[in-house]
Amino acid sequence: MIDGRRGLMGWLPQGRIAAVIILALSVLAPSCGFKALAADTVIDALGRTVVPGAASRILTVGSDVTEIVDALGAGARIVAVDRGSKYPASMAQKPNVGYRRQLAVEGLLALRPDLILLAEDSGPPEALDVLKSLAIPVVFIPQDNSPHGIARKISLIAASLDAEDKGKAVSGEVLAAFQAAADLASKIPPERRKKVVFFHGLVKLSAAGAGTSADAIIRYAGGLNPMDVVQGYKPASEEKLIEMAPDVILMMGDGKGGPTPEQVFGNRALAATPAAANKALIVLDGAYMIGFGPRTADAIRDLSKALYPEIAND
Repeated sequence: MIDGRRGLMGWLPQGRIAAVIILALSVLAPSCGFKALAADTVIDALGRTVVPGAASRILTVGSDVTEIVDALGAGARIVAVDRGSKYPASMAQKPNVGYRRQLAVEGLLALRPDLILLAEDSGPPEALDVLKSLAIPVVFIPQDNSPHGIARKISLIAASLDAEDKGKAVSGEVLAAFQAAADLASKIPPERRKKVVFFHGLVKLSAAGAGTSADAIIRYAGGLNPMDVVQGYKPASEEKLIEMAPDVILMMGDGKGGPTPEQVFGNRALAATPAAANKALIVLDGAYMIGFGPRTADAIRDLSKALYPEIAND
């Protein structure tokens, strides 16, 4: 597996990196030019017109992007993924380019992709600037935490893979499942809805506010997010948590069987909350919970049933 902190070319002498980039461009540019005559164009999330081409070697960045490509039947054409792309299980066997917001252009180029599909919130900015200048087709996929947003992602990726008919079928299935999951949560009356706070981890207690995918998942699952008074992820102090009085703490799994209730509610800032009194902790896989892709409806349903066991048989 590739160490995302170094990129694939972290082992090369610094002076050879530019040479490798130039070589990759010189090799790929002619084929991309040929594909421009044979392929339709797409408009990506940044408003750029891109010619995807034949896309026989696809690099995906973003768990939702990877899952959509696989759902469209093109998983075998994926040559590498980012660190968060762990589903389906076959993706764990692919080369890994690291965290999607800390991409190394040299590492991406070394994989010789002929199409790069990446989440709109990938980074860092300087790496994205270089990617935009390459002859390799690069399509930015929109980040939109709604069923309409998932449909947009599927439509754009399907168009990039020349699989529009398959995209329509997948989109229809995903939207129907999403609506069914949201309808399940709608059965919970307002006065019984629980306050849920999502944390990435226990070290800094950074909680999900408005505009985050975690906030959207909580709402679609029938919960209330008391952190929605702020945008993005913000630190939550002990005083703030006591004031918000969350009924449930929601977290991502750490891959080691945790976090456990003892670990979470042993944290002083969380110990005085109503959630601590009931040891109310829900742990879900990160990509599954906040990816906003084909499996999001299942995540909403699972979270709804964990919050409200009385609807578990619906």
